[in-house]
Amino acid sequence: MMNLKPIFLVSALMLSACNFLSAKAKIPIGEREALTKVYDLPNTEEYKLNNGNYLDLATLHKEFNIAYILPLYVIEEPKLVGYDEKTDEFYNIPDKEMDAILASQKLKKDDLNKLPFYTRYGGKLVALLLIAFMIWGVIPSKKKRVEPTKI
Repeated sequence: MMNLKPIFLVSALMLSACNFLSAKAKIPIGEREALTKVYDLPNTEEYKLNNGNYLDLATLHKEFNIAYILPLYVIEEPKLVGYDEKTDEFYNIPDKEMDAILASQKLKKDDLNKLPFYTRYGGKLVALLLIAFMIWGVIPSKKKRVEPTKI
């Protein structure tokens, strides 16, 4: 007679491993603030921060996304902020100072304060394609009738 103890042991081990992995591999869904560096200011004393790092320009916006890679829609439009890349911190800069920085670098605010196509529309397109493939997979296909022929 076959010993069932090893089979039960392996089954219990696999079941607990599946439960452990599913609890650890949760996909994050929800709102998040996205910070994207858009311009590297020159490393001069004018743009040096108190911690010794240098200021750059970035856009900050709030979006709803899935797994940090599929942005579905933008909740808050982007705004230009100061950005310290080494500490990953941003600084709200008053409009007058931001305009002065942009004028000194000969930049236009409208050119820098844009979201990429994928952030604005790409996530919606990918989500629609995934939904379309799921619906297409659920729809049953018609089977061709095969009629027997005599030879």
